Amino acid sequence: MFRFLQITLFMLLTSACFAQSTGSVSRDEIRGLDEQIQDVKKDVIGLTAELSQLEEKLLFPSNTQVSFFVSTADAETFNLESVELKLDSEVVAHHLYTFREIEALQKGGVQKIFTGNVQAGNHPLEVSFIGKSASGREYRATASYQVEKQVGPKFVEIKIAGTESAIRFKDW
Repeated sequence: MFRFLQITLFMLLTSACFAQSTGSVSRDEIRGLDEQIQDVKKDVIGLTAELSQLEEKLLFPSNTQVSFFVSTADAETFNLESVELKLDSEVVAHHLYTFREIEALQKGGVQKIFTGNVQAGNHPLEVSFIGKSASGREYRATASYQVEKQVGPKFVEIKIAGTESAIRFKDW
C-alpha cells in the first residue's frame, strides 16, 4: 500500500513536470495537481502512523508488555546525567541525557526509557543513575525493585532525586 502511494506521488509529480515543460498547462491544472499531491502526502503520513501503531502492538503485545518511565523529583537542584536499567540481571536500557532532555524532566516531563516483553511473574529491576547538583556535587545511586508482572501491560515510574532517598518506584 505504501509503495502504491509512492508510485502515485511520483506519477503526479512527473506529469506536473512534463505538463509544465510543454507549456500547455494552466495555473488551475497545476493547483489541482498540487492539491492531489498534498492529499497523497497526508495519506502517506496517516498510513505511516497506523503502521507504527501496528508494529508496536505486534512487537509488544499487551499481555507481556512492560514499560519503564523516568522522571525527576528535585527539579531545580539536580541535573540527571545518565540512567541504566537492569531487568532480570540484564542491561535493557542505558541513556545519557542531553541538555534539552534534562530541561524537559525539570519541567515535569516523563521519559519512556524502555518497553519490552516479559512473562508474568516477579522480575528484579535494578536502576542506577549519575547526576549533579546545582553546586556541582555528583550523585550516584542504585536501587532495586521487584516488578510484579501479571497478564496485561505493566507500567513503572522511576522517580529520581538528588537526595539520600534517591530513587522511588511507582506502579501505574
